[in-house]
Amino acid sequence: MADAQQLTRIIATDCGSTTTKAILIEYVDGEYRQTVRGEAPTTVEKPLNDVTRGVVNAVTELQELAQLRYNNSNIIFTDGNELIIGRDGDRGVDAYVSTSSAGGGLQMMVTGVVAKMTGESAERAALGAGAIVMDLIASNDKRANYEKIERIRQLRPDMILMAGGVDGGTTKHVAEMAELVAAADPKPRLGSSYKLPIIYAGNNKAHEIIRETLGEKTDLLITDNLRPTLERENLGPARDKIHDLFMEHVMAQAPGYNKLMNWTKGPKNGKIVNIPIMPTPAAVGNIMQTIARQNEIEVLGVDIGGATTDVFSVFTEEHVFNRTVSANLGMSYSISNVLATAGLNNILRWVPFDIDESGLRNMIKNKMIRPTTIPQQLEELVLEQAIAKEALKYAFIQHKEFAVSLKGGQKQREISDAFAQSTSGGSIVNMMTLDLLVGSGGVLSHAPRRHQTVMMLIDAFLPEGVTRLAVDSIFMMPQLGVLAEISEKAATEVFEKDCLIYLGSCVAPVGKIKADKVALTAHIELPNGEVFEENIKFGEMRVLPCGVGEVAKATLKPGKGLDVGAGKGQELETDLHGGLVGIVLDTRGRRPFVLPIEASDRVPMLKKWMRELKAYPEAMMK
Repeated sequence: MADAQQLTRIIATDCGSTTTKAILIEYVDGEYRQTVRGEAPTTVEKPLNDVTRGVVNAVTELQELAQLRYNNSNIIFTDGNELIIGRDGDRGVDAYVSTSSAGGGLQMMVTGVVAKMTGESAERAALGAGAIVMDLIASNDKRANYEKIERIRQLRPDMILMAGGVDGGTTKHVAEMAELVAAADPKPRLGSSYKLPIIYAGNNKAHEIIRETLGEKTDLLITDNLRPTLERENLGPARDKIHDLFMEHVMAQAPGYNKLMNWTKGPKNGKIVNIPIMPTPAAVGNIMQTIARQNEIEVLGVDIGGATTDVFSVFTEEHVFNRTVSANLGMSYSISNVLATAGLNNILRWVPFDIDESGLRNMIKNKMIRPTTIPQQLEELVLEQAIAKEALKYAFIQHKEFAVSLKGGQKQREISDAFAQSTSGGSIVNMMTLDLLVGSGGVLSHAPRRHQTVMMLIDAFLPEGVTRLAVDSIFMMPQLGVLAEISEKAATEVFEKDCLIYLGSCVAPVGKIKADKVALTAHIELPNGEVFEENIKFGEMRVLPCGVGEVAKATLKPGKGLDVGAGKGQELETDLHGGLVGIVLDTRGRRPFVLPIEASDRVPMLKKWMRELKAYPEAMMK
């Protein structure tokens, strides 16, 4: 890793599907800080067909704002538009790194023998590498062979990841899947002059069979089995190969990326080397894993966009990373899918006023056909945020179903487990042990009030125990993720100080309790010298002032049968970190969340909670 003396000025860009975002990171007063940002339209499509044009425009904005110079000239590009790495008179830049999701990002198909075992492992490997998984084809997925062949032929993915079988096991089903792929003779999405890349990460006994079947027709690459035994996953080698092929094949075919790949440079192991461009989602996962590992915490993050919602998590002591893409849940292009998935009543349950069904449907359809519009009236904002809660909720449900312990593995069991249901394949997502919940995406990052962001995160994810809440300020997580490849110190310092906006902490005792019973007895010593002490009944919310960087000392006693992190009914002494909103005490208890069906009961309850959170103007809450 480069030290502070080697890296004093870094440029990082994220080439998105519509916008290229650039940030400047500088070593100032003994720490790394993000100082200037710029952006420009992405130019990967016609008429320009050269991604570097957008990069030059975004970085030019940086140099003008920061007055960057090189050789006493007011540019940091040579005449050939090549980014200059290296200082002269201490006014140049030391490194340039980039991520990309332009041109639709990385699109993959995966195959396995058993869909819920090796198939899921292959999905986890592809998703963790930043791909969109177009389809999973497995030996047991109940489609006829001709249907599988037709599907493989139609998809035109960027690459295929093939898995199946444990090392040394039977090769029959793996061989059959290879024959199906060979029969389909799939073509890549970008470029017609090269063979489709295929990564085989299955049973090592089948290597020769795979070579014979696919070696001539495809660009075959064989790596370590991602499921060498039923009890163990080994996703790292397959993910590394995906990244390599993403650079060599997908990026090489996209307009202008050959030039961009020559620009990305930085110090690594004492030398200036090319730093590979990373898929944007992979870079976000990289920074989240880095933060979890360095701080020894569990992290859950979400990025909700117009078409898709990505959920990232790092759970357990082994820091197991998972990523899911809910390709049908978004806030503009996919907003009608949110309505179809959640249903009208689930959206309306979050709305504290009367609205007819046609009004809601019109609002949703208008947003779908005019995806760049923002709410013009307060009522539209409330409706949009109600839809966001449901989109986030269902994306999280999908994530929990995917982020599981390994199915098919043997598990040591105690005699007390004899009559319990098997937990093999259970979700590893544990909200009670979660330390940090991070929100990102327009509806969360750009909410008019940070209190609204807190409301959406709590209502959608239903945190348990004590959880710190934050939002990504300008979505710079991708740039920091690729920066972590050359300097974890720079990436983590900027992440903590400039990327995250800390909103506060949520305290939520969970379990079943009657409505008139005390759910939480709280004794909280606030930084301003005040002491909050109250017995809070079930179904209430409280917000206490505690600013960014401030810490409150708390003694929390949950009601009978409830758990706030130390066990049912057990008292917890802890520090509560503040933020722009403060400390939220949420005693609504039950998970999953249940709201009264009747509007006459539900609306006053919603208004009371929203009033306490200061989510909307007081006039609306009367």
